[in-house]
Amino acid sequence: MKAVTRASVFSPQIVTRPLRLAFESPYRTEKSRLALHPVSFYATAEVPMRGCLQLGRWLSAAPRCQAAHLRPTAFSHSFNRAFSTNTIYHARSKVIPIKPDADLEARILAIPIERFRNFCIVAHVDHGKSTLSDRLLEFTGTIKPGTNKQVLDKLDVERERGITVKAQTCTMIYNHKGEDYLLHLVDTPGHVDFRAEVSRSYASCGGAILLVDASQGVQAQTVANFYLAFAQGLELIPILNKVDLPSSDPERALEQMRSTFEIDTDNAVMVSAKTGLNIPAVLPTVVEKIPAPIGDSQKPLRMLLVDSWYDAYKGVILLVRVFDGEVRAGQQLISFVTGLKYYVGEVGIMYPTETAQTVLRAGQVGYIYFNPGMKRSKEAKIGDTFTRVGSEKLVEPLPGFEEPKSMVFVAVYPVNADHFEHLEDSVNQLILNDRSITVQKESSDALGAGFRMGFLGTLHCSVFEDRLRQEHGASIIITPPSVPVKVIYRDGTEDIITNPAKFPDDEGARLKVAEVQEPYVLATLTFPEEYLGKVIELCEANRGEQQSIEYFTSTQVIMKYQIPLAHLVDDFFGKLKGGTKGYASLDYEESAWRAGNIVRLQLLVNKEPVDAVARIMHLSQVNRQGRLWVTKFKEHVDRQLFEIIIQAAVGKKIIARETIKPYRKDVLAKLHASDVSRRRKLLEKQKEGRKKLRAVGNVVIEHKAFQAFLAK
Repeated sequence: MKAVTRASVFSPQIVTRPLRLAFESPYRTEKSRLALHPVSFYATAEVPMRGCLQLGRWLSAAPRCQAAHLRPTAFSHSFNRAFSTNTIYHARSKVIPIKPDADLEARILAIPIERFRNFCIVAHVDHGKSTLSDRLLEFTGTIKPGTNKQVLDKLDVERERGITVKAQTCTMIYNHKGEDYLLHLVDTPGHVDFRAEVSRSYASCGGAILLVDASQGVQAQTVANFYLAFAQGLELIPILNKVDLPSSDPERALEQMRSTFEIDTDNAVMVSAKTGLNIPAVLPTVVEKIPAPIGDSQKPLRMLLVDSWYDAYKGVILLVRVFDGEVRAGQQLISFVTGLKYYVGEVGIMYPTETAQTVLRAGQVGYIYFNPGMKRSKEAKIGDTFTRVGSEKLVEPLPGFEEPKSMVFVAVYPVNADHFEHLEDSVNQLILNDRSITVQKESSDALGAGFRMGFLGTLHCSVFEDRLRQEHGASIIITPPSVPVKVIYRDGTEDIITNPAKFPDDEGARLKVAEVQEPYVLATLTFPEEYLGKVIELCEANRGEQQSIEYFTSTQVIMKYQIPLAHLVDDFFGKLKGGTKGYASLDYEESAWRAGNIVRLQLLVNKEPVDAVARIMHLSQVNRQGRLWVTKFKEHVDRQLFEIIIQAAVGKKIIARETIKPYRKDVLAKLHASDVSRRRKLLEKQKEGRKKLRAVGNVVIEHKAFQAFLAK
């Protein structure tokens, strides 16, 4: 046998050099060495190691010894470095705070509150908010240039759809005229369904960049977001984006901004966020025009909870705005809303990811988490005020936020009833990150336990559904969106109905009802003048009432309509986009309740109601929807030995019907030339048997049938 060299098992020259065991035991005798098979345990230059399987056999056959007596090698040192106590496994049992970056923290601590600037970017959908945020982060050195796209769009659904769903924050350091400024940027959503995110973001800001696409000009949600920011008293900076496009018309866009918002556009900054054109001119304007936040670090802590999200290892993480005082790890805080006390585990800033700091001072926006963390997601109340224990009587709580009203309701059920607890945990984690969703447990005879959930709009609902599937792997059945109705009884009492099962539909309950009202919204539509006829036709077909019509320019129209919310959620926006080749934009706000002929459409299978498929709607929609239901449901119900009748009904009135024929057995097959009476007798007997079977037989509808029927 050839002599064994000192080469490590994991040496790069493993194929050409002789090998020995990586961890050699001092207890191994010469006899035990020689007992080892020369090919299995020692590889020479003539017999190279062949793959991981032989290596595994070789190591498993080595003599055992105490770990304390093993002599470490270079590999063992690298192994210990890679799998130290800061690994994910260790993090599950105990969260170790991240050590702050000393250089970054020193720069931040040297900046007084007079050089803080908190601002956000507001604009219509797809006008370039997230792209502009990327360029500002690159310009300040917060991220590396050229390698990032929509850094602040962190959700998978945001990247897939190309829209901002969650308002995201980031801290930047910008040197202006030789002095460092601490800038806090908030990238807000543009779609009307996420306006609650926008309004919460304004509470952290002293100003806003009003971003307008130079090729499209002022759009519906530009107007809505402007008035929301104006009502908060924010300093507005007009900026035109996409000026490099051949179709851009900066003069027209500036004129629209002047006439619509009555703001000075003489010093408006013209940029191209995609190419980086004129980006260096943005931040000097922000520093000079947006005021510094007001606060005093020497006063008792007064901190506003702006947002929250869930982390698998740290628990509930809170995004906070410090108005007075300062917060550090180890301090004990108390909530004004719940009265619960917590110890701070870590504080930090978003740079753009979570970056630990020693302290958050007055005027800053950052994150904190508690150790031990919040036990329930309901403890994180958006708009809550926190202070240090003992300072409760010295601090006045902040006003918080207005609770958003749900406008669209759906029922959500797990495909497998055994997965209800997993669905409940997933829903609780997501609503922690989106407090505008309302949740109430409910049960269906057909689909089992589930939830009745309220959203701000159909896009809001669709995004939540995508997040459930992508982030939590939930398999769900979701019903079509419906809107609430107000029932006014003859005794003067009122009731808001969000669940069709609770609608007073039978004769006895209907006699007690004075009237039923449905919600209307004031819709603002902007589109080119050439599509005016098609848009008016669409609005009139959806029971809309025109309120006003104006011209921005000779080619651009802004029109306002009162439209029932039930029609708006029934793919109104899709029809509007289709009729105007994508050029129209839509914004809406809650208007009023109006009396209407509101009924409940229900699906019956063999005269038994299917509670999972019921909807409250206007009488004018019943015939079309009823025929659509029975035709579609018929495709997903299996044939039986008896006839299945599928009906759509309003009360006792049948609107539409489809019949699924039974399987047919040929009872005349064994007969040849028998008489007619014998044939008739057998057919009558078969008919009677089917009647009895229909009377006692139950139609079992599989979950997959509901899933296919309710799918869009």
